[in-house]
Amino acid sequence: MRAALFQSRTGIDPAANAAALVAAIEEAKAGGADMLFTPEMSGLLDRDRTRAADHLADEAHDTVLAAVREAAAKAGLWVHVGSLALAGERRDGRLVNRGFLIDDAGAIRARYDKIHLFDVDLPTGESWRESAAYAPGSQAVVVDTPWGRMGLAICYDLRFPDLFRSLSDAGATILSVPAAFTVPTGRAHWHVLLRARAIEAGAFVVAAAQAGAHEDGRATYGHSLVIDPWGDVLLDMGGDNGIGFAEMDAKRVADVRSRIPALQHRRPIAPATLA
Repeated sequence: MRAALFQSRTGIDPAANAAALVAAIEEAKAGGADMLFTPEMSGLLDRDRTRAADHLADEAHDTVLAAVREAAAKAGLWVHVGSLALAGERRDGRLVNRGFLIDDAGAIRARYDKIHLFDVDLPTGESWRESAAYAPGSQAVVVDTPWGRMGLAICYDLRFPDLFRSLSDAGATILSVPAAFTVPTGRAHWHVLLRARAIEAGAFVVAAAQAGAHEDGRATYGHSLVIDPWGDVLLDMGGDNGIGFAEMDAKRVADVRSRIPALQHRRPIAPATLA
């Protein structure tokens, strides 16, 4: 697979964000990509929830999703939309943070709702309460593509290796981890955690990320990455927005797994007991 990653600085206007995604699809296709990967919250990134509410819709009426599906079909390109914020999907009124895999005909092949929600107070004074507005997903998701089986995750999911064990146990050879990591946590943990997930699973990891100072006042870390099953970094986009490309050879998975057969050696582990 020739993967293209869109490192963006998504703003508060969904129409502008949709236009940027369509342009990214066209650029990825022109660059010979088989699939484009976009970050978490590709359609709208706005911490002002009252203002954001005016732009949110359910899946059937989301204008960004519709624009991406149309552009993917026109270009004949697979697209993993890292995630979109969707309203009207739940009876309790909370939003969902949902990723989509779209094929080269514009059809939705898979959906994944982010399972782990980021609630924290940082030493910088930043405070995040995803659970105040979003409901967690409950189901791990893998999907077959022409280049291998892909496991889906979103941002904070990265810190929970049990999810990635579930994905690799289900046959995933590619793990997609779109994100909008904060700068302090990105500097500390982004590279090491993504490399660990690739090594543990003997799988490629593709992590398209938000980068820069956003309209809503937040700052994101960037460094969209592609990592091979040995843990080698094939692409690191640093802090620059735009499109990056990486070649992923499926034979690399079998080679690494034959050298480190950890997946074959996994055993069920009972809960720990106090000695």
